[in-house]
Amino acid sequence: MKQYYLFLLLLFPIYNFAQPGGESAISTINSTIPYQGYDEPMPQLGTGEYKIYYDNVDGVLDKPIFVVDGFDPGDDRDISLIYPLLDYGNGENLGDDVRDQGFDIVVLNFPIYTSSTDGTTIIDGGADFIQRNAFILVELINTINGMKTGTEENVVVGPSMGGLISRYALRYMEQNSMDHDTRLFISFDTPHLGANVPIGIQYLFNYMVNGDPSLTEAEPFVNNLLNSAAAKQMLIDHYLGHLQSGSSYEQDPNQTLPIGAPNFRDTFQSELDAMGFPEDVRNVAISNGSGTGMMTGIPGMELLNHTFDTGQVGGLDTQAIITLHFTPLSNQSIEVNHFIGQVNFWGWQDVYTFSADSEATSFSDGLDSAPGGQFNMYSFDNGSNPLIAEFVANLNTQYFNFIPTLSSLAISDLNWYNTPNLDNSPFDNTYIPSNNEPHVTLTNGNAAFALNEIFNETLTSEDALQNNISIRLEKNPISESLSIISSHQLNDAEISIVDLTGKTVYQQHMDLSFKTQIPLRLTSGLYVLNIKTQQNGIFQSKLIVK
Repeated sequence: MKQYYLFLLLLFPIYNFAQPGGESAISTINSTIPYQGYDEPMPQLGTGEYKIYYDNVDGVLDKPIFVVDGFDPGDDRDISLIYPLLDYGNGENLGDDVRDQGFDIVVLNFPIYTSSTDGTTIIDGGADFIQRNAFILVELINTINGMKTGTEENVVVGPSMGGLISRYALRYMEQNSMDHDTRLFISFDTPHLGANVPIGIQYLFNYMVNGDPSLTEAEPFVNNLLNSAAAKQMLIDHYLGHLQSGSSYEQDPNQTLPIGAPNFRDTFQSELDAMGFPEDVRNVAISNGSGTGMMTGIPGMELLNHTFDTGQVGGLDTQAIITLHFTPLSNQSIEVNHFIGQVNFWGWQDVYTFSADSEATSFSDGLDSAPGGQFNMYSFDNGSNPLIAEFVANLNTQYFNFIPTLSSLAISDLNWYNTPNLDNSPFDNTYIPSNNEPHVTLTNGNAAFALNEIFNETLTSEDALQNNISIRLEKNPISESLSIISSHQLNDAEISIVDLTGKTVYQQHMDLSFKTQIPLRLTSGLYVLNIKTQQNGIFQSKLIVK
């Protein structure tokens, strides 16, 4: 019996403890809830993979923070590349910050795999149905809850599509009497109301693959990305909704207003809206889109106008003349794609042409230039294809609106350009920059916001000192000034601000007179504000500078 007990003691730490700062091996996780996609003949179980990055304090799995990967066709971004995406500022890393405070990072990735259900279906997890990936997360949460020690509740961070997967999984667990044991959900530039890829670019690449050019080099962009289940679920405007019946590339001239992929987009959004948000957690959102109405380009602007040398065919020189535009102003229609293929036979002769139009609604300019988390079109060029490199080199702008600001905040508004009204957002707290930023970019400001939410479930906004005296902050986060609201006149109060390294960056004695404005010039980040009054009252609050 003693030998058996000793064996258990030796075995137990393998599953619950590691060296501080250690990492687990990558493990496979299989869902137990099957999902049948809209166009699939049978339900399939999902497969994911996860890795635990243990805290830097004691190596005990007791404070899990789940980081759920987003849209990633072909699994180009495996687990080893996900953790570095938490970098921000000057060499700082959000994962390292929380591990220094005793939290553990659990990274979930969705690889390419063969379905365990039928043993033959190949599933690209990074572009698969959002629901099936959500059921993988459900299984992982249950697994980690069974492994962890202590009573600390989970934190779930969902960047981009990972936010949809996380939202769906947490709410599904609540609706089906499963205990997710989660206190905080951080949505990071997530398309709660859909995402955008310029329809002109969609038409162009689809025509290059399925039309006359038949360029196999563009096939991955169309088949693996645009035609993936996840893209068809998320894209507000999808070329498949505009095609003529029986054609794989010709546009229906009567279908020029934005429309999603048939049987995918509206079906998914309706299901998501009906489910709502998790109710037993604090829901907060980070947006990379501007909260001040700053646009990404100009509606109807020319994105590309270039003649491409496409080499020789049958001993004759060929070229392609391509013109692309962003979607237009409200109530207007514009040609967003025009393609001419030519051959040099006694002068340049048109061999084939293709064009497509787009119309904006009466209540909003086109999506391409709306405020939002931006997609970097330079990333199309990975150095492997000279035609793609030439395409990128001749773009008139680097970015398009990928995740509209309003979508990342789940604010339903017919005009994508309106300044967000946070009263209409379902989130308990939000971080919104003034300028548009590249999609899922961590900055000093939004990293500080996330850290504050993780370390403290809510910001200290008011503190009763004594004798009915109270102090609160008018706003938090702040930018260039701090506004302190006091219930009484407080003379010669000592005010100090300390950064995360313990360095005092501001210290002053002053009178607080009900509402006191203090100009500040601090870099973006998380600080601790301390106020000590002559009555020996002490007020302390985390302070976010954005």
